[in-house]
Amino acid sequence: MFLAPVFGYLGDRYNRKMIMSVGIGFWSIVTLASSYTPKEYFWLLLLTRGLVGVGEASYSTIAPTIIADLYIKERRTQMLSVFYFAIPVGSGLGYIVGSKVDDLAGDWHWALRVTPALGLVAVVLLLFVVKEPKRGAIEARPEHTLQRTSWLGDMKALCRNPSFVLSTFGFTAVAFVTGSLALWAPAFLFRAAVFTEGRPPCVKGPCDTSDSLYFGIITVVSGILGVASGAEVSRRLRLRTPRADPLVCALGLLLSAPFLYLAIVFAQASPIATYVFIFLGETFLSMNWAIVADILLYVVVPTRRSTAEAFQIVLSHLLGDAGSPYLIGVVSDSLKQTDSYLWQFRSLQLSLLTCSFVAVGGGAFFLATALFIEKDRQRESVPPTGPPTPLPAASGLP
Repeated sequence: MFLAPVFGYLGDRYNRKMIMSVGIGFWSIVTLASSYTPKEYFWLLLLTRGLVGVGEASYSTIAPTIIADLYIKERRTQMLSVFYFAIPVGSGLGYIVGSKVDDLAGDWHWALRVTPALGLVAVVLLLFVVKEPKRGAIEARPEHTLQRTSWLGDMKALCRNPSFVLSTFGFTAVAFVTGSLALWAPAFLFRAAVFTEGRPPCVKGPCDTSDSLYFGIITVVSGILGVASGAEVSRRLRLRTPRADPLVCALGLLLSAPFLYLAIVFAQASPIATYVFIFLGETFLSMNWAIVADILLYVVVPTRRSTAEAFQIVLSHLLGDAGSPYLIGVVSDSLKQTDSYLWQFRSLQLSLLTCSFVAVGGGAFFLATALFIEKDRQRESVPPTGPPTPLPAASGLP
């Protein structure tokens, strides 16, 4: 979160694929190192897990801007959909692979040794396959015609962009719900199973990881369906209204809210109904990923997009998935009347209901975005006037 603005600044000015390669390489190294942390050095485990964020800060702020400089209009939305499949699919596979590797190896440390190899593959592909496109060239706005402003000037311009600010708050609601479910859903499903299926509580010895496996499968499938359906619905709706993108994002959040609410309420009564409602809720929630990125790319000029991505990442993490799991835990602890296993389940159930209300708030932000989207898109698509300020060459890092 803290490094996102740094990578955003660099990504708007220097070679983007080199920056991503360095970030992902570092991320892979610290992930592997965290799996060898001795038990008595817990602080070191926390540090290495925190440094994993360097990888996300490097590619999340920059990769969408490269896609934006390779494709335009509907084609760009399609390619962003392919890119953002990685979020729900990768997260879901993390639960699946992690639980299976833990079962096979009998040691959770091995679950952390899978992704470094994939990170190495990503770095090799970035260095030898990806080509660095010129900023704005595909939009008939070559780099040498684009004006450069300072970082402070970029931030002032972004804060005066209603569509960007409101859609960022809407995306923060998505991150809040996603972060809460990512941490608490498997634990919540496990606690519910103690009452519905008579499963023994996890006190000593290895715990049952089947809930993580099932939740991972649901996340993968719902992510694929959600991202694909969101892009397709938006494409069709654009034929009728230029406000299609924020309206589809609002629809996704507002539809996900009741299904998430039902999933939490039905947890003790019917496990099957709970899984079905979680699947529907996550499907509608996933409709936002690619569309939000597309909104940012067409309401922000090419030379400001990495900075905009960084700002969105900072805000969505700070108010979203960085704090939401902690907030859910605090609320759950405050509602707990006794230390019985029943109240451990009941208090977590009540605290997770917060996600439904946050989803409704996010939908309201996207509805507000629809009021400004046309004006902001037209303003940012007008070629700049006046003498341009040359950009630094994209041949390497400073």
